[in-house]
Amino acid sequence: MRSGYAALIGRPNVGKSTLLNRLLGEKVAIVSPKPQTTRTRILGVVTKDSGQIALFDTPGIHSAKGALNKFMVDAALHAADECDVVLFLVDSEGMTEDREPTISPGNRTVLERLKQVGKPIILVLTKIDTIKKVLLLPLIDLYRKEFPFVEVLPVSARHSEGLENLFEHVLKHLPEGEPIFPVDTLTDQAERTLVAEFVREQVLRHCHQEVPYSVAVVVEEFDESERDKPPPRAKKNQKNKKEAPGTPPKPKLEGLVRILANIYVERESQKAIVIGKRGEMLKTIGTDARMAIQRLLGNHVYLSLQVKVEPRWTERQDGLRKLGYHQEKAS
Repeated sequence: MRSGYAALIGRPNVGKSTLLNRLLGEKVAIVSPKPQTTRTRILGVVTKDSGQIALFDTPGIHSAKGALNKFMVDAALHAADECDVVLFLVDSEGMTEDREPTISPGNRTVLERLKQVGKPIILVLTKIDTIKKVLLLPLIDLYRKEFPFVEVLPVSARHSEGLENLFEHVLKHLPEGEPIFPVDTLTDQAERTLVAEFVREQVLRHCHQEVPYSVAVVVEEFDESERDKPPPRAKKNQKNKKEAPGTPPKPKLEGLVRILANIYVERESQKAIVIGKRGEMLKTIGTDARMAIQRLLGNHVYLSLQVKVEPRWTERQDGLRKLGYHQEKAS
């Protein structure tokens, strides 16, 4: 049996979080089309009969301007340094027959950094469902000329294509040994942390312009005192209510968890956007976040959101510490 750590490394929006969630079969990393959605290192553990892989989902490596961006890039590079094997994710989306494959300046920067890691590096080509398979070979040849990858694995996380193959090939490069984590471990993320991220995910979904990059969420209260209570009995007029065809089944929820979370932004104008006209935006964010949190916890959730201003927190070290982004020292 083999077990060890693997880091998902790459540029923003290459599909690292989507891949992690698909491998786990559960959602532990938030996903959005906006760059820099992942801000911290997230651990997900996949255990099978053949072995266990502890996967680090990391922030996308980008030009680090400002304290928050530097924190994110440092978190990604630190994960690469301390793991057993690195998965370098490259987005294959956009490849066409009339376009020569190229390595972007951003990916070249990542490659140069990975040359210093001294660990086995696996090239993972993501989103292969978006292109013709014949176009993969020139791209693979191009990257193989730049770096001695131990494996090249094309995958489509959206369609779960190539994921079993990826697991087994990554496992080959891990040390022999018993599982690092109990077999039922999914992540090291605390429920409070996941709740905060699920709220931030809805801000990313519903708000635009500069707001998502200035938002942080902190859970101030997480009251579980009624979590083990039986669910309230359904009203008689709702007992035989039928759902519309195609509606996904509602999760069976028990008890109640009361949550108070603060959404922090940097300016009053951003606060106004998050709240919206007559509070409609905040209500939408809260409703969608509550549904996601209920699926996570398996409980009914009362979610109260407040919006506060923390000026220039993304540029200040004390601002990062206050909102939970603690700098990690490189090893």
